[in-house]
Amino acid sequence: MCLDDQSYGFGLLGLTIGPGLVIFGLLVPFGAILAGFADKNLKKVPDAFSRINRWVGWLVFAVALAVYLLTLEPTASFWDCGEFISAAYKLQVPHAPGAPLFLLLGRLFSLLAVGEVTQVAFWINSISALASAFTVLFLFWTITILARRLVVNSGIKPTKSQVFLIMSSGTIGALSFAFSDSFWFSAVEAEVYALSSFFTAFVVWAMFQWEGSPTPAAGYRWLLLIAYMMGLSIGVHLLNLSAIS
Repeated sequence: MCLDDQSYGFGLLGLTIGPGLVIFGLLVPFGAILAGFADKNLKKVPDAFSRINRWVGWLVFAVALAVYLLTLEPTASFWDCGEFISAAYKLQVPHAPGAPLFLLLGRLFSLLAVGEVTQVAFWINSISALASAFTVLFLFWTITILARRLVVNSGIKPTKSQVFLIMSSGTIGALSFAFSDSFWFSAVEAEVYALSSFFTAFVVWAMFQWEGSPTPAAGYRWLLLIAYMMGLSIGVHLLNLSAIS
């Protein structure tokens, strides 16, 4: 098994359209879950703090993603990365317990190399960069939720100085984690840890959203989303199951 142009029994359709259809099928349930949040009765009215929180979060995401892409491994690095890259490229089976969702995503990203096998590793590595940047984003939003609870009483709008303090806390905390040695190391190579961290960060953030749901119906949808994301995470790594406790 290597990075060549042989399909190894899967054929062109099996290695291109097949993974795309599977990923599309996994995304379909999101439509039903997220469509419910469009209901006016389930929506939270965004205030000035929410808008600032949203845009600062995306700014932190952009900074992290830019740094990860600039420091991305151009080819395979040590340990399991070469195995995951080659297994994803040909939809083979890596070491137990396997990582089917990661491999499907890896195969789709490898198509961005447009047949240039020397670029396959780079594009599969970029999955970790993207997932890690989203991990930083959801970590930022989780920190700002906790920080607001610490400095602002429930039901009261934060002052400008409090907003600055909360945004600073989220930015410093999220970027400190983003550029920590272990996390940055995993963010630039084809390993399952970055994508697994994304699922964990998302689930923790979603738990806080569920806790603060304006109605029971909205809360049930958050629970469905949390359960579904936990199920998907098993196809990457079992770390996310620790969030259940």
